[in-house]
Order: sequence, then structure tokens, then C-alpha cells
Amino acid sequence: MTGIRTRTALTLAALAIALAGAALLALIVGTRPLAPAQVWAALVQPDAADPAHVVLRQLRLPRLAAGLVAGAALGMAGVLMQAVTRNPLAEPGLLGVNAGASFAVVLGAFVLGVSDSAALSALAFPGAALAAAAVFVLGGAGRGGAGPVRLTLAGAALTALLMSLVGALVLMRTEALEVWRFWVVGSLADAGSRPLAAMAMVALAGGLLALALGAALDALALGEEAARSLGARTGWVRAGTLAAVTALCGAAVSLAGPVAFLGLMAPHLGRALVGPGVRPMLLAAGLIGPLVLLLADVAGRVALPPGEVRVGVMTALLGGPVFILIARRMRLGAPA
Repeated sequence: MTGIRTRTALTLAALAIALAGAALLALIVGTRPLAPAQVWAALVQPDAADPAHVVLRQLRLPRLAAGLVAGAALGMAGVLMQAVTRNPLAEPGLLGVNAGASFAVVLGAFVLGVSDSAALSALAFPGAALAAAAVFVLGGAGRGGAGPVRLTLAGAALTALLMSLVGALVLMRTEALEVWRFWVVGSLADAGSRPLAAMAMVALAGGLLALALGAALDALALGEEAARSLGARTGWVRAGTLAAVTALCGAAVSLAGPVAFLGLMAPHLGRALVGPGVRPMLLAAGLIGPLVLLLADVAGRVALPPGEVRVGVMTALLGGPVFILIARRMRLGAPA
């Protein structure tokens, strides 16, 4: 047991070092590359007259902070959703949670006329919660309960419905096309206008709740009856998980929009590195999520200069093949 804990600690430390390197890369790379010395000077002795310092402090630092919070939140949310549904394909995007948050924000902007960034971000939470509840109800209705395939199909159907409604809203209010572009394809470019501090606190609360539920979710993985025999109150566990997922996904979507497949990739990479325990996976995915998101964002900045590819597109390009691989392994009966 001590050896396993040591390996887990070393793995988490290595991931933290890799994340620090990705964070430095996110500050250096862009349309205007910065030298490490310029980054250091802008951090310790900012000069408002220096354009490089302005770029770093007003654009890249908020973008980095949003990437760290959103990536960690989506990675941990993916672990929770896969654990509570026992479905290796579960993730916020595939189960409609991101689409629900995005739909609520777009509805608020288009129909209610909300324009304040903080108010729009707050709308993401009821949207995420209602979408998650709807998927669990639809996927669990009838005989057989909420199986992996039923939940995935319910999430895909709900996502398609909500995205169609978003498209209809855009057709009615074409002047708000730029808002729609952000809330349909995730991006870190507008992080400076988002309520970073508030969403970081919400994500932290969701992460702490997730860690508190780790042991109960490990018991739930053994099956409903086994979990009850171990003292787990399964109804409360699912309710707490839903609350944690809502907080994590709401914060992530508020800052970065609906970033696809990140909540799918991070848990599987975490499981491969630290094993199937929920708490170690949560910690690993909380590091892997921002690591992947920041690297995808950096790649998007340099892919098509002088413009950039939105980070939601980059993660979809990475996550699509991963989803296909996991689905094929499930079909062939191999462990995902």
C-alpha cells in the first residue's frame, strides 16, 4: 500500500511539473512571442508603458487562469460522471451538461437581454443542473435503469436538441452571432471579461465536494447493493455528485464555453497513471485537464497565424479519436 501511495504521489508531482511547464509556455507563445525574461519582468516589475507587459498581464495571465480553472473543473467532472454512471464514455459534453449550460447563457443573452458577463456566467449553473438531471431521468426511465449506452444516447439526444434551439435563437437575433460563437465553440480568448475569481471559488467548492465523495463513489462502483451494505447512502451520493458536477461544469463553461472531450480524456489518462481509485483519479484529472487544455490553446494560437483556432476545436480534434478508441474497446469487451 505504501508503495502504491508513493508511486501515486510521484506521478502527481510529475504532472504538476508538466503543468507548470505548460503554464510557462502559455505565457510565452502567441501571436507576439515573449522571452522568458520579459515574462519574469512583467510579473515582478510591470511597466504599463511596455506593450509586452500589457499583453501578458491583460491578456495572457487571465487566459492562463481561465485555462487552469476550466481544465481542472472539466477533468474532475469527467471522473465524477464516469464513476456515478459506471460509463467510460460519460463526460460533460457527451451527457449534455455543457450544452445545457451554453443554452441557458445564450437564452439569457438573446431573450432576456442580459449582457453583463457575470450575470451570463451565473446562468450557466441552472442550465448545467437541469441538463444533468434531464439526462439521468431520460437515461434511467423504464426497465433496466441508467445503463451506460442509455445515458450516452440520452446525452447525445439532449445535446442535439439544445444546440438546435441555440441555432434557432441565433437566426432570430443575428446581431448576437459573436456571443453564439463563444458559447458553441469554447475559447479562452475572452477570459479577461469573465468573473475569474468567483468561478475559481465555485470550482474549488465543487472539487472539494468531489474529493469528499470519493470513498462513497468507490463503494458505488461495486454495485448498488454492495454500496448499501458498506454504509453508502446511494441517493445522497448521487445528489452530491450532481451538485459537484453542476458546480464544476458551470464554472468551466462560464470561463471557457463548452470545451468538448476534455472531461473524457483526462479521467482515462488519470486512470492509466494512478489506478481506478476515485480520489487519486480526481487529483490526476485535476492536473491533466488544465495541462491538455493549455497545450491545446497554445497549439491553436500558432496553427493558423495571424489568427487562431479556438481551443474547443483543438480539444475536439484530440478527443474524437480517443472517444472512438474507447467505444471500440467497449464493443470488443476490453476494459476501457
